[in-house]
Amino acid sequence: MGVGTILEAKKILLIANGAKKSRIVAEFVEGPVTCQITATALQLHTQATVILDEAAASKLKRKDYYNWVRDNKHMVQKMVGR
Repeated sequence: MGVGTILEAKKILLIANGAKKSRIVAEFVEGPVTCQITATALQLHTQATVILDEAAASKLKRKDYYNWVRDNKHMVQKMVGR
């Protein structure tokens, strides 16, 4: 399945676990959209959900912010009118 086909989905769920995934997770979540890391295209999708364990999330620079958004999802959704 290609990136274009994946991006056509109504909703996307990506699950990553383990320390071996931490570098690529940090790059596709926080890096620029690039054809060299195809998962970065998920940044363009409005209904992409990413679930990570602590090891996979270990290299994220903004982990505290992402946890805050997760914990305050109801407030964030209210602010953006969802």
